[in-house]
Amino acid sequence: MYEKNGEKYFVVDSHMHFWKAGPDNWVPGAEQYAKGWIECFHAYMSLAPKETHWPIEKFMSYTEDDLMKDVFEDGYVDVAIFQPTYLKEWYTEGFNTTEQNANLGEKHPGMFVLNTRFDPRDGDAGIEELKANVERYGSRGVKLYTAEWNAGSRGYKLTDPAAYRYLEKAQEFGIKNIHVHKGPTIWPLDKDAFDVSDVDHAATDFPELNFIVEHVGLPRIEDFCFMATQEPNVYAGLSVVIGGLMHARPRFFAKVMGELLFWVGEDKMTFGSDYGIWEPKWQIEGLVDWDFPEGDEFADYPRLGVEGKKKILGLNAAKLYDLKVPDELQLKEAEPAAQDDAKLVTQ
Repeated sequence: MYEKNGEKYFVVDSHMHFWKAGPDNWVPGAEQYAKGWIECFHAYMSLAPKETHWPIEKFMSYTEDDLMKDVFEDGYVDVAIFQPTYLKEWYTEGFNTTEQNANLGEKHPGMFVLNTRFDPRDGDAGIEELKANVERYGSRGVKLYTAEWNAGSRGYKLTDPAAYRYLEKAQEFGIKNIHVHKGPTIWPLDKDAFDVSDVDHAATDFPELNFIVEHVGLPRIEDFCFMATQEPNVYAGLSVVIGGLMHARPRFFAKVMGELLFWVGEDKMTFGSDYGIWEPKWQIEGLVDWDFPEGDEFADYPRLGVEGKKKILGLNAAKLYDLKVPDELQLKEAEPAAQDDAKLVTQ
């Protein structure tokens, strides 16, 4: 829990990882891709305050103790949601798998939500794996990487028939939250495979699923906003938005937040630190203190108050995942006006 100026915030980090990216996990013959991927991730860390930067050796293989301290002890997080990314073309045991996350989650019950993933190019075997993960780990969400390489394929679309089959099965198995990476490209993946247009079709055709677009489609912020405003089941995942822009590009951050608040609204935005790229502590402190900078270019954006920040930092994600929020950390409902307060309007 985070407290500032007498206000208490229930914090759900809805986008975080526990990866294994050292050289001992690189696929022979694909070392350049495994190395390039994690070095690209590490470069994004430079967008955070300098005192939070890690050396590349720690970044490749941070420990359970690092994570528990950074996220829960120092980082104010009440519940963290794991979003796995496999990348088995480059990492022998996978980059950040459901099983690796679950091992940590089982040591710390109640602190993690264990999402899983699927790749529609895996065919029937992939559906059986998805079913088994849901049954074993109680997953209520999946993380999808539409640009991931797989057996010679360099990406897929949510509108592919195979993807629709998987979405149908996921819903049948009890999945309700579809987290889709649609944001900055990480080398060597292809930028076009992260286009947001396929989310539009899928969200319309699967109205009972929630589509959380991680990284809000950056750099395609306008495309995302104009799509998300018409799809009631599309949400804005703020990982990268806060960690990548709030400190390094404050005025661009204000523009992105303004567009999201205007088109999507504070009820459909979720906080994610993207740990271990960035630690949650400075992001949470910064967002609670944040307001638009001075300038006419920000004058027509909705303001973000304490109530909206509480929604973004945890209450929206808690609602998506049916997480129990302590009474003292919930929003106070406005009390109806007393009958005696009514005034008769007379001519």
